[in-house]
Amino acid sequence: MSDFFKSSSAPNLDAAAQKEAVMNSVRSEIALANAQELMNKTNEKCFAKCVLKPGTSLSSSEETCLARCMDRYMEAFNIVSRSYTQRISRESNQMREGTL
Repeated sequence: MSDFFKSSSAPNLDAAAQKEAVMNSVRSEIALANAQELMNKTNEKCFAKCVLKPGTSLSSSEETCLARCMDRYMEAFNIVSRSYTQRISRESNQMREGTL
């Protein structure tokens, strides 16, 4: 009878491993989608701000404006991301300690 329990617990481990692999895949897809969205928003906002008369090439002032705009956008995104991550971590710790 012990063979029955051994064989029935093995599929559970495989199912757990498969579930974890699917979850990791979903997390990766979400991260990729978020990165693409960030780049799309950055391009859209900075292009609208910096390129007033679209043509076949960018002027040096447009290139400078785009570079600075993208740098500021990414810097702001990183600040917000860090703050959000710290907040989530802090709230998670408080929940574990039962103080929230």
